Amino acid sequence: MNRKHCLFCDEMVPVKPEGEYDRYEGCSCSPGGFYDLLRDSYEAIHSLPHQKKRDMLHIVSAYIREMTDCGVQVTLSSDDLESITNSPKIPVTIEDKGNRFNQYLYRHSEGPGEPVVIQPLSSSYNLTYSPNLQELVYILDKLIGEQLLIREGMTFKLTDKGWSEAAANAGGKKLKPCFVLIPDDEDQRIEWLEMLLPKIEQFGYMPHLLRDEKAQNQDNYSLERIGDSKLMIADLSSHSPAVYFTAGYALGLKIPVIWTVHSSEAGKLWVQVKDIRPIVYDTAEELAIVLQQRLSYDRTVEFQDTGR
Repeated sequence: MNRKHCLFCDEMVPVKPEGEYDRYEGCSCSPGGFYDLLRDSYEAIHSLPHQKKRDMLHIVSAYIREMTDCGVQVTLSSDDLESITNSPKIPVTIEDKGNRFNQYLYRHSEGPGEPVVIQPLSSSYNLTYSPNLQELVYILDKLIGEQLLIREGMTFKLTDKGWSEAAANAGGKKLKPCFVLIPDDEDQRIEWLEMLLPKIEQFGYMPHLLRDEKAQNQDNYSLERIGDSKLMIADLSSHSPAVYFTAGYALGLKIPVIWTVHSSEAGKLWVQVKDIRPIVYDTAEELAIVLQQRLSYDRTVEFQDTGR
């Protein structure tokens, strides 16, 4: 396997080809995970002016880490860098950066006082979108001084106050994992990201977007990860055997599956059984409305069944 410098965290990491992309594995941008970079973008990013790289690359590293930590597959090209660094969602103030660190601890623990080990800390300043370790240490000292955080070496714990604030910033409760399987179409991926995933989040789910182009890769279609899901949305528009298999596996684990298919492909489905009754849609806007209605109905039934 080839090795390259990650342009965003400067680590030398294994890289393997995935079509027109290179997959960077296990660097500080995505410890234990990966991200994909369009191969033709490497030289374009490498040749950026030095000051622009100083201002931009650590932010992209932090973005990759936060997204992959939330289960979102990150696929980048050089054209994406400006939109990422200029996004209003990128934290700028020390307070907002501290909130991102607490959100990381919140995602990795089940309650206040539960230890989370971050090692090595020296390469984890992207957890706070910071440009260097010095700023991360300053932020940690500030969080400790505000009694939001306890630090014991490389082990960190949210206090009761820190946990409450992190929960409030996360909408008061942890989002349930949800896998979304879509065809490998860039326009459709963008539509789902912008229009559909926010609707899914409104109903208490953290959607993890998977594309069927790389379905044979176990990194994407890990059955262990599927088993942790509380909902699956499977789009059949590409007629991918992997989508059928993965969704069928989820059904075998009693995980609810919502099937969808574009109207142009609805009459071409390989499998015609009564249990697969996909939502047929023409546009992403239309599908967003129907999904919202479906999830709202499912939540109402859940509340009735549990007596809440």
